[in-house]
Amino acid sequence: MNGTETIVKRRHAGKLARILLGTTVLAGMAVGVHAQDARNADDPETVTELGTIVVEGSTYDTEGTGSYTTNLISVGDKDTRPLREVPQSTTVLTRERLEDGNFTSLDTALRKTPGVVVLANDDGRSSLFSRGFEVDSLYLNGLSTPEDSIYGTQPDMATIDHVEILRGPSGLFGGAGEPGSAINMRLKQASDEYKASVNTIMSSWDGKRIEADVTGPLTKSGRVRGRLVGALSTKDHWVDVVDNKVGVFYGTVQADLTDNTTATVSVNHRQRHITPFNGLPAFSDGTLLDLDRSTFVGADWNDFSNRITDYIAELEHRFEDGGHAKISALYSRLDADFLYGFASGAVSADGSTGMRWLARDFERTALSLDAHISKPVDLYGMESNVILGMDYRSYDTDMLNAAGTISGVFNVYDWNSAVDKPTVNYTTRTETDPWQFGIYGQYRIKPVDRLTLIGGARLSWYDASSTVTTLSTGNAETSKVSENAEVTPYAGIIYDLTDRISAYASYTEIFKPQENTDVDGNMIGSRTGRQYEAGFKAELLDGVNGSIAYFNLLDKNRAISDISNPGSYLAQGEANMQGLELEVSGTVLPGWEVMAGYTYTDTEFTSTETAAGSEFYTPEHMVQLWTKYTFEERGDWTDGIFIGGGLKVFSSFKNIVRTAAGGATDFRAPGYAVVDLQAGYKFNEHVTASLTVGNVFDRKYYERIGSATAFNFYGEPRNVTFKLGTTF
Repeated sequence: MNGTETIVKRRHAGKLARILLGTTVLAGMAVGVHAQDARNADDPETVTELGTIVVEGSTYDTEGTGSYTTNLISVGDKDTRPLREVPQSTTVLTRERLEDGNFTSLDTALRKTPGVVVLANDDGRSSLFSRGFEVDSLYLNGLSTPEDSIYGTQPDMATIDHVEILRGPSGLFGGAGEPGSAINMRLKQASDEYKASVNTIMSSWDGKRIEADVTGPLTKSGRVRGRLVGALSTKDHWVDVVDNKVGVFYGTVQADLTDNTTATVSVNHRQRHITPFNGLPAFSDGTLLDLDRSTFVGADWNDFSNRITDYIAELEHRFEDGGHAKISALYSRLDADFLYGFASGAVSADGSTGMRWLARDFERTALSLDAHISKPVDLYGMESNVILGMDYRSYDTDMLNAAGTISGVFNVYDWNSAVDKPTVNYTTRTETDPWQFGIYGQYRIKPVDRLTLIGGARLSWYDASSTVTTLSTGNAETSKVSENAEVTPYAGIIYDLTDRISAYASYTEIFKPQENTDVDGNMIGSRTGRQYEAGFKAELLDGVNGSIAYFNLLDKNRAISDISNPGSYLAQGEANMQGLELEVSGTVLPGWEVMAGYTYTDTEFTSTETAAGSEFYTPEHMVQLWTKYTFEERGDWTDGIFIGGGLKVFSSFKNIVRTAAGGATDFRAPGYAVVDLQAGYKFNEHVTASLTVGNVFDRKYYERIGSATAFNFYGEPRNVTFKLGTTF
């Protein structure tokens, strides 16, 4: 056995030991809870009638409700709870909102979602930002999976029942990650009733899409049921040369092993084939170009393709007292490769620049495990609940990389994309294998009827190594980072002012390991994110939820260059985001759905003048509105007609590109407002047609800004989408 094999086996043995240790701890916790139940059962006088704890079930799904809101949410928690019991800002995109928006990928949906900024790229490959930070992981049914926008990892909305967004750090149940947001997607569930649907969508730029969905019982009793979802689409782009093709298959089988125990197995596969566009360059002083929106900067041979498959297994038992225990696992495999050309530098006064190319072959496997128990607990007659659990996440990546230049001079005012395709010989190989293990607990107690106190903590163990090999020489450099027993606290308080209005406050944290080293060769330590938030949540009307919140989010220990010691770093940078959020969603009147939000964000970076990279400033003001009214039960020809409209308003925003030496260039985009309109008709219970016009006034604006080289994208011009939905 050689040295490398020994290290690998020891590493995996260490991982296994931690998993077994966590399992033992969790089992002991569960035994203790059951022992308390047994003691209470022996002494009837000690039995306390506790309030109902809402657990995940059919009422949690939004399909078929016809509403833009829901009463239940699970993101940032392990229980499914009413929105007022989560002391942080939350947003839910229900199935009805996803259908009305004609959303296909996650980024297309979040473009029209309050409090979220989507930095545009090809559909399915855009970067997602909340409260100033990019989302680096997503959750499927509460299980974490890495989010890498460059590799197009986002799920297709045909497979999703609803999307849940929690703003701010989610370190208690998430462990390491960015502090801006947690996004959980509830996959469509199998039904014990037969249902089928087909959606046909046609849109501008030769867009064609078909979605098919069928679900129903697989046994006569309905205790075993299944669901299949498929989608195929192809679409050109308002930018010349660009196109995007998608294929999706999703299948799930659910079985009731007992009246209180359910097992679920799901497979979610999607793949994309894109002729990609890396955005426009800009002038060296940060001035953006004024070009036709169809301008393509790249090569005819630009190509991107990926294949992603998620395998999910879940086993849940529901206790008679309202608690539950759940074990779940997600295994994901991603294969992606691309080759594309883009501008190699800033544009000169006459519009000339050069062209570079980038090629990658990327593979990743990811594993996410979670086991937890949630139980009501008798504590001197006070209603309380405890959650205890553990999770484990790991992923292994293998990336081959090559880059080069295309000879010649190119002009953005008359771009020549018909250039010879380069011969790709990969020059470097990068292999990474981060893993994380955590033990967490949360305790909720109601010392008085209207007051809820929440406390929690997590212990995390994190380890990662990255090896970069120069293929021509075989030379390899390895860097490592680790955190042992990192503590992540959580605290919240909720007070019910009335039966419909609650005031809340919370303190949350998260950490993000960094691989940068100081002058002595030691890791500089993790970034740490903490947030204070306070606000009000209300059920304004039956079926209408509203909220208002103030937040203050601080990200500390950001890596900056050590000017006195080139090549070394210091953990001294900070980013502070604070602001105000308002949101309303739901059924205002019968037939009238509304989703509206306003976000104010003040962004400040401190001591980051020598931070290499860029600093993105979220727009100070963001408004998102969508509303739809359906005429019904009027008894005349108007029954079945529905009309809708939306408004998106962003104030100006910027990206500061910094160099390690302290230089900086501001790239700024002016604010914009975009209006969408929709009209449709429901012919009967089985056939519905709609016509949606996006950007009605054909506003020309930059939706994303990047640098002098790339990632400056115009927003979508005026566009039309026709949708015909049928159910059986």
